[in-house]
Amino acid sequence: MKRRNFLKNSSLTAAGLVSASAITACNTENKPVETPAVATTPVDPIKPIVVCTWNFLNATDKAWEVLKSGGTSLDAVEQGVMVEEADVTNETVGKGGRPDRDGNVTLDACIMDKDGNCGSVVYLQNIVHPVSVARKVMEETPHIILAGKGAEKFAYEQGFKKEDLFTESTRKQYEEWLNTSKYETTINIENHDTIGMLAIDANGDLSGACTTSGMAYKVGGRVGDSPIIGAGLYVDNEVGGATATGVGEEVIRTVGSFLIVELMRQGKSPQEACEEGVKRIMKKNEGRKDFQIGFLAINKNGETGGYCVHPGFTYREYSEKGHVNREVKSFYS
Repeated sequence: MKRRNFLKNSSLTAAGLVSASAITACNTENKPVETPAVATTPVDPIKPIVVCTWNFLNATDKAWEVLKSGGTSLDAVEQGVMVEEADVTNETVGKGGRPDRDGNVTLDACIMDKDGNCGSVVYLQNIVHPVSVARKVMEETPHIILAGKGAEKFAYEQGFKKEDLFTESTRKQYEEWLNTSKYETTINIENHDTIGMLAIDANGDLSGACTTSGMAYKVGGRVGDSPIIGAGLYVDNEVGGATATGVGEEVIRTVGSFLIVELMRQGKSPQEACEEGVKRIMKKNEGRKDFQIGFLAINKNGETGGYCVHPGFTYREYSEKGHVNREVKSFYS
């Protein structure tokens, strides 16, 4: 009950006495109200289903193989993004990722399951599959994030093998870059793109994973949004999940993926939530056109959506309805 209404009712008694019924009403109305999860279940929810940022066909193929055989969403997202981590032609993720300006190939990744358990590695070197190390952090330690040499040492202890992450192509590109040492984030050019993946399995449970080699020629030690739970990835099994790609600094400022999931909790569709997420970023960067952000979301019903700053961002979706690459709308169309 609002204070002015309470006082109005109280004025009915000269001695300031309040009836028992008014006290009861006041106590009831002043109780805190929790925000419910507004993920209503349609007659035919879409499951299983997997989505990932960009047109990573082979990654969704692998994840769908896991889901179709009855595997968990956690196994699906891990094995799905591992495909790109091992693909040396993908120079933004895993082996073959472009280095920082000191010539070190450093990888970031995180993973999150249906129960809210999560693990992350940042600035990891010499390991091809950071997402699998992140899962080990989640399952084998009391921690969420391991960084740098500590993360690398932990990986070796868990049986991961040391491997040179440079390829002939990326080493040559780095040597050419040293001639100018110019740093820029070209929009929709593969110098900073991430693979973020979200899946719902046959049981209706969600998981997500995100992995990247980060911005090419970044300052040594830089970490973007991809391994940060709530920024580059967030999953809530009651509501849905979200992931991001692009310039991570801007995603971190708004805790972008968490924001999108909370917007879905409040009743927005995945599409509406992604649009609001980008608009929040652009409100803080009014007039700027020099960076790209792409958000991807899925709700508990298997409905998906995406939105970006500039045209060009797509996401890949695989379910019983088909395997498609979806173009998304953009803030600057």
